[in-house]
Amino acid sequence: MVTTATVNIQLDAEAARIYQRASSEEKQKMQVLLSLWLREFGKPTKSLHSLMDEISDKAQLRGMTPEVLGYLLNDECPRIT
Repeated sequence: MVTTATVNIQLDAEAARIYQRASSEEKQKMQVLLSLWLREFGKPTKSLHSLMDEISDKAQLRGMTPEVLGYLLNDECPRIT
C-alpha cells in the first residue's frame, strides 16, 4: 500500500476549476499523474562530468577530432559578420 500525504498547491483558476469539477475517478487519475510527474523532479540529474563525456562521445561520432577542436578554439575559423 502506498502512503499518501495531502499538500496544498496553487493553480491557475482554469486548472483549479477543472479539478474541482472532475469526478472522483478523474481526480484520482490527476493525482496519480501529478505524483508521477513530481517524482521526476526528485531524480538526480546527470553530473557535469557525465554530461561532458556524453557530449564528447557524440562530437567524436560526428567527426570532431582534437585537430578540428584546436582549430575552432584557436579562433582560426572564419567569422560570420
